[in-house]
Amino acid sequence: MPAGSLSAPDPFLQGLTPALRRIAICLQYDGAAFHGWQRQTSLSSVQETLEGAIESLDPHRPIRAVAAGRTDTGVHAAGQVVHFDTAGPIPPDRWARALNGRLPTCVRVLAASEVPFDWHACFAATYRRYRYTIYNARTPNLFLAPWCWHRYQLQLAEGLMEDVLADLVGEHDFSAFQRAGSRRSHARTTIQAVKIRREGDLVVTELQASGFLYGMVRLLMGQLVAVGEGRLDPDAFRERWRRRQRHAVKEAAPPHGLCLLRVGYPHNPFTQLACYDGQPQFRLGFSDPPPAWHPLSTELGCQG
Repeated sequence: MPAGSLSAPDPFLQGLTPALRRIAICLQYDGAAFHGWQRQTSLSSVQETLEGAIESLDPHRPIRAVAAGRTDTGVHAAGQVVHFDTAGPIPPDRWARALNGRLPTCVRVLAASEVPFDWHACFAATYRRYRYTIYNARTPNLFLAPWCWHRYQLQLAEGLMEDVLADLVGEHDFSAFQRAGSRRSHARTTIQAVKIRREGDLVVTELQASGFLYGMVRLLMGQLVAVGEGRLDPDAFRERWRRRQRHAVKEAAPPHGLCLLRVGYPHNPFTQLACYDGQPQFRLGFSDPPPAWHPLSTELGCQG
């Protein structure tokens, strides 16, 4: 150190423990680059990547990042929320820029804020909102492929899909839409809002719930598409989830069409940033729909 210069004493050299702070961040990631959110042995995860970046900025203690929801392999996030505790000197409003300088480009931190120690990214959340995008056209599209499920065989009857989806609103047991391996003690959750809309050849579904079961959205979307293509009778769909017929729910939608849109809190630590629609929605200047199915067609029939 040059003569005459001064520096703040290192609290660790003095035997003191720096004060801990809890930091909440809102981030986006491209799920194709990871085997899900949760840290796994020998597999790349968002949690491991983020924790490594945080530890490079705060080497004084091990870091554990806690997310509002554990997205599966290949699932994207436009507004995931995470908290971690730090003893480092970085001001809360500088964490976003500091982390983005150390994270790969497939992960971006949108905002950071200091929160009380009793605030929890998962347990304080009042809802999670997911969007699933289907590209329902005959021809493939290179630019849509990473973000949409391409269904080209038949034109989806989104009206039927919306009708059966509306029945799910409220608190129910959704065991039929829970993958094996869940650690939850029960399968009850509350779906707060649902929406399906068609924009040309794009069919977009949004689901908002207090929480989602393991694999729930992808299993549910697989069943909805079967209804929309006339392969599954709407009454059979209702029977499967109401009677918890998990054995009958075999088709899961692929992960790349799914995005965690945002997470809601009674008091949002990021003002409007974590509440806006962070996933761009596609618009096509043409339409190339597949043939429409007819409900009385004997060629396809319905599966009960």
